[in-house]
Amino acid sequence: MKDNKQGKMLIGLHDAERDYLRHKTFPNYALMKISARHKAAGDTVEWWNPLCRYDRVYSSKVFDFTPEDPYLPEDTVRGGTGYRDIPTDAELPPEVESMFPDYSLYPDCDYAIGYLTRGCIRNCRWCVVPQKEGKIRPYRTWRELVRPDTDKLVLMDNNILASDHGITQLESMAGSGYRIDLNQGMDARLVDDRIAGILSKLEWIRFIRFSCDQKSQIGPVKRTIELLGNHGIRPYRIFVYILVTEDIKDAAERVEALKAYRGINLYAQAERNERIGIVPDAVQLEFQQRYVYGGCYRTETWESYCRRKGIRMKHEKNYDTKAEEDWK
Repeated sequence: MKDNKQGKMLIGLHDAERDYLRHKTFPNYALMKISARHKAAGDTVEWWNPLCRYDRVYSSKVFDFTPEDPYLPEDTVRGGTGYRDIPTDAELPPEVESMFPDYSLYPDCDYAIGYLTRGCIRNCRWCVVPQKEGKIRPYRTWRELVRPDTDKLVLMDNNILASDHGITQLESMAGSGYRIDLNQGMDARLVDDRIAGILSKLEWIRFIRFSCDQKSQIGPVKRTIELLGNHGIRPYRIFVYILVTEDIKDAAERVEALKAYRGINLYAQAERNERIGIVPDAVQLEFQQRYVYGGCYRTETWESYCRRKGIRMKHEKNYDTKAEEDWK
């Protein structure tokens, strides 16, 4: 409730994924900046409580499959790609975007987050980044992002290796004492021996991450693994995201091609973009959760897994899978 004497406001913040995803721990970057801006103005900021009255409520939703909270006030300021009626190119106001994030909102977060670049040179069907952020451009230096109370920095860049600024920033982090993670996965098509050398000199929180979303990326990922190997990076330190579209056979071929590298870490993600009507079916979820995440891919092919589980593909006759029933 507003303090009329001092002109300060009570602000409520709503992180849609924090409420919906039980194990969600990753902080919401936009809300942390909004909080920092309001606190700098002397306002009181807290997590939104439907039983309280606020001068302003902000809700951020990252995924379009996250349900909207029906109890949010009608005048709630909504943002994030999860809200379908919000333009994908909507941005925070410059005075908010420039703020250092308020990490006190997420006390369990023991790392800094941020971007060195924004945008991407690619135009993948499943990605909203080109619409939202445009072509790749410099954004920040790593020294602007780090926190004094931790040596960890998680970067959310969508294609950092497509930017000379991004590469220069990574190179300058070697020997800095900070450990990093690029949680979106890098583009192996842009890795050459120089880049592999830079990556090998960095301190990583855990994995060096790449994406392999289509068969045309198998060759570049394999070449990157070999280049990193020449610089002393073993496959067990590499993590590869595998996008799972309706063409399960395509994803299965990517898994087979990469699992030959002993110890490599593969992670399947079923394609989901409800904004354009794409929702994963039961077999995609079976491939993601039980075949790959469950580790079955290490000891058997997808074809043999399907035979063992009695799973039929959509192109086969009498499509009526056990997996379909299990996932309903």
